[in-house]
Amino acid sequence: MDTTDQAASGRSFGKGLGLKKSLMTLAASVMLATSAQAAVPATAEVNTTGLAVTDDTVTVGILHSITGTMAISEIGSVQAEKLAIDQINASGGVLGRQIEFVQEDGASDWPTFAEKSRKLLRQDNVAAIFGAWTSASRKAVLPVIEQYNGMLYYPTFYEGLEQSPNVVYTGQEATQQILASIDWAAETKGAKSFYLLGSDYIWPRTSNKIARKHIEDKLGLKVSGEEYYPLGHTQFNSVINKIKLRKPDVIFASVVGGSNVAFYKQMKAAGIDFTDEKPLLLTISVTEDEIRGIGGENVDGIYASMKYFQSLDNPNNKEFVAAFKEAYGDDMVIGDVTQAAYLGPWLWKAAVEKAGSFDIDKIREEFAGIEFTKAPEGYVRIHENHHLWSKTRIGQAQPDGQYKVVYETEELMEPDPFPEGYQ
Repeated sequence: MDTTDQAASGRSFGKGLGLKKSLMTLAASVMLATSAQAAVPATAEVNTTGLAVTDDTVTVGILHSITGTMAISEIGSVQAEKLAIDQINASGGVLGRQIEFVQEDGASDWPTFAEKSRKLLRQDNVAAIFGAWTSASRKAVLPVIEQYNGMLYYPTFYEGLEQSPNVVYTGQEATQQILASIDWAAETKGAKSFYLLGSDYIWPRTSNKIARKHIEDKLGLKVSGEEYYPLGHTQFNSVINKIKLRKPDVIFASVVGGSNVAFYKQMKAAGIDFTDEKPLLLTISVTEDEIRGIGGENVDGIYASMKYFQSLDNPNNKEFVAAFKEAYGDDMVIGDVTQAAYLGPWLWKAAVEKAGSFDIDKIREEFAGIEFTKAPEGYVRIHENHHLWSKTRIGQAQPDGQYKVVYETEELMEPDPFPEGYQ
């Protein structure tokens, strides 16, 4: 991908994807499967708040890091959001309007995210923002979104402990990812001790605080160590030596971005074979997008807790993967956050059309209960707390860079961003 092209701000109708008939076919099938689709009321007040809505178009914002250390993780989200927008436009748009977008680069810098979100809301008057990735970027954007009554569709799995009327969280929160995966390691693998390792910012620290409480207080097990390193950090030999010395059953890893490349290569160079599962490595941050940069041979055997893997065998996912590869190339991969980013535009469309309006206050009232039966992960539904009901899955990384699903919950897990005893 040419990141220069991706970085350029500007308006687009999703030019250049070349999806043609297959795009329109998939878009039509997806549109029919998004519940709460409503016929456009003849006298609908589609906009009363000065948003960028004309008789023919509606403008949204895309805000992710396409430069800096987080680009390895976030470019896939940009691609997925643009694909969804193209499919929606091919199916007739939203309330009869084609979607335009303004794209901004958060540049892996939290103040830049705040600045760009303000620009999108105040200068571009976008009807919605699809974006942010790290919790630090979300926290930087949130006060701006709430101040100007915008709406953010946030795609990343995160620590929970947050609920905003101005955010729809399309990724998992802690009970759906962190607690479920620790329970799996203890029950299925007999794990007794955990080494917590993460990047040094809000999400890993809060996630590990939750993990430690669960490991020690709920399960009566042991935390052998806890370490954090700055974003972009590339020297992990010291912590690798500590891990070898302490011999935990599980390395619970929340290292993000480009640091993953160095971490996993150095683990392999140190003679750690993840297929031996001694220690077992359980990550909540390495998706197929990151593996593309790390190399499948360097993560063979690790486990990941996500709600989506590209290898999921269902008709929705097969259509999605085919469309994604047709748009961006056969060598592209799709990770959990990329899929969650794809959900955002479709769920926004459903709420807008149910409300018969682009007004934020009106569509906010319509979120609870909206479902998406064509979600690549299988099926999702918006809870009244603006998080999604979804399944939890555990995958084991294969040498080809894909995950083999080894566990999934039978039912959708109800989102609980404020679990009792973990706050």
